[in-house]
Amino acid sequence: MTAWVRRWSIATRLFVLQVAFIAVLTAAATIWLWNDARADVEADAAAKTMVVATSIADNPFVVDALAEADPTAELQPYAVAVMDDTATDFVTIMNPDRTRYTHPDTSQIGLPFRGTIEPALRGESFTETYTGTLGPSVRSTVPIEDASGEVVGIVSAGVTVSNLSAALGARLPIVFGAAIVTLLLGALAAWLLSRYLRRVTWGRGPEEMSRMFAYYEGVLHSVREGLLLVDTQGRLVLANDQATELLGLPRHPSSDVSGDPVAIVDLDLPASLRDLLAGGAVAVDEVHLTDDRVLVVNQAVAVSTPTAVNPGPARILGTVTTVRDHTELEQLTGELASMRTLSDALRSQTHEFANRLHTIVALIELGRPEQALAFAAEELDSRQELADDVMGAVEEPVLAALLFGKSAQASERGVVLAVSVDPAVASTDVPPAEWVTIVGNLIDNAIDAVAATMEPSVAVADPEVRVAIDVTPAGAAGASAVRIRVSDNGPGVPDPERVFQRGFSTKPHGEGGRGLGLALVGQSVRRLGGTVTVTPGDDGVGAVFTVLLPQPAPSASAAASAPSPDAASSGSRA
Repeated sequence: MTAWVRRWSIATRLFVLQVAFIAVLTAAATIWLWNDARADVEADAAAKTMVVATSIADNPFVVDALAEADPTAELQPYAVAVMDDTATDFVTIMNPDRTRYTHPDTSQIGLPFRGTIEPALRGESFTETYTGTLGPSVRSTVPIEDASGEVVGIVSAGVTVSNLSAALGARLPIVFGAAIVTLLLGALAAWLLSRYLRRVTWGRGPEEMSRMFAYYEGVLHSVREGLLLVDTQGRLVLANDQATELLGLPRHPSSDVSGDPVAIVDLDLPASLRDLLAGGAVAVDEVHLTDDRVLVVNQAVAVSTPTAVNPGPARILGTVTTVRDHTELEQLTGELASMRTLSDALRSQTHEFANRLHTIVALIELGRPEQALAFAAEELDSRQELADDVMGAVEEPVLAALLFGKSAQASERGVVLAVSVDPAVASTDVPPAEWVTIVGNLIDNAIDAVAATMEPSVAVADPEVRVAIDVTPAGAAGASAVRIRVSDNGPGVPDPERVFQRGFSTKPHGEGGRGLGLALVGQSVRRLGGTVTVTPGDDGVGAVFTVLLPQPAPSASAAASAPSPDAASSGSRA
């Protein structure tokens, strides 16, 4: 294939191919029509001459004339009259020995007939194409028999090929006219189809489209972000591998059995994400939660760009949505927030300890060592008691560090944090990251609800948060559950039904509320197969968040060595 053909678009190639095919087909049809018309003309001529020759042979006048001494005198005028009446080119009546009695050219009378007569001598009628004195002709030859059935003569009537061609020529305008009309209609249909293809393929050639398809396939399968294309009717038309994995979609979600795109509303997606995809709104770094993932979603409108091939106005094609997995990042962010809380608490305590150390030094310089020692011992005992209460009560190291940091944070914000942890919690299989997500966010939410930094209209005089973590006794099925109960004496939750939805927050604008913490709690609880409920506190004051995380039934050996659920739990207050 030459270079200039490679530059042709699919539409151009198809147009040229179709026109060439139509031209060849038209030429073949024209030849066939020509041959068919010629065959029809020859068949008509053969039938006509056979009728003429048969009528002459059956005429008693001809039989009687052949018995005369000079048959030509009577038969020649008769033959000429028949030729004029039937538009035949010749009528030759002859003796069985080929001697002509009649002929259009009188000089040929008496000469031998040129043609086949043997079948006629046997009493058979036949038609043939033969070149005689008048040139090629289609002739019918019939025997003339007397009353006894003896062949007494032969008659041959015919039409010359030149006259047949003239008759056929009258049909040529119809044949070639039909061919030209067919060619023009085919070219018009090919041109309309090529225009459509040029528009839908943007004037690109097959090689270019093949390269583009290969590149796009490579990009779609290699990018680490999920990519979704949704048309203007809210149907999913494309989803790459990463998108199907992140959203838990079928392997080929964009097509059902019939090959049609699938409506977004029919896909098993979180309600918030489904509404975003179906609505087509623009989204920038929106956070959406599934049962096991934290997804950051961006969505923009896809608009077609006018080109020289498609110069029309820009059209909205649908939306393009990218999905990024931030699950691990959110977990790390939560752990980092806990560590930052602990670090900030330690930093603030460093300043406090510096002041206390200066006080102790001043007492010593003033000559009061006994008071300095008592002051230092009292402060050391109170801090050590807090550490011993928290760290000693919790055998799970991650949970212990989390509670110790939250205790310091609550103390700094003027909130009393009471902690009660069952020692049996250490033998459960709750992942450390889930402790941080569930307990950390619930404590943060409770502290924020009662802290004095909240709006004055909802500030609590004696803010207090209570955390109780234990293991419920095994039921009939032999399975126990980890129960996490976080309560506060704040203003309560105004809308318990929406509190775990992404974006819901009771914090005023400007105080950092994104409505994500409790949503992450709900996600972690669902991932672990548990439940979380919100109820009002005692006397309707505050709120109580209760989480139940089912645990697998222990084996016989493990059940024998497990501590009794009635074992006393320990607690601490900060």
